[in-house]
Amino acid sequence: MVVFWFLLIALVVVVAAVALFVAGGGSGAALPEAAADRTVWPLPADRPMARADVETLRLPVALRGYRMAETDEALDRLGAELAERDARISELEAALAGAQAAAMAGGAKAGHEEKERREDEGEKE
Repeated sequence: MVVFWFLLIALVVVVAAVALFVAGGGSGAALPEAAADRTVWPLPADRPMARADVETLRLPVALRGYRMAETDEALDRLGAELAERDARISELEAALAGAQAAAMAGGAKAGHEEKERREDEGEKE
């Protein structure tokens, strides 16, 4: 029975000491500044993202982190879709440039033909 009372008193003393320590703030010094829990995004701010930017991006993992395989799969898909989009945009820009060049060449030819027709009409009069 004496052991029971000894352990009970020891437990009360320990709980009281921990409570005073926590309530008193421990050593009394201010807590240090918390470290940033986010990494600086390595994504370019001065240009559009490219596939290589997405491929090199690695998101931070926390204690209750994320499912890396699923996130990496999503980033892979995003990178592939960006690459497809960029290829399609390049293809359409090239087609547009070709059409504009053809229109300019056709316009110049039509203008030259119009000039010759006017000259022919001027000679007839």
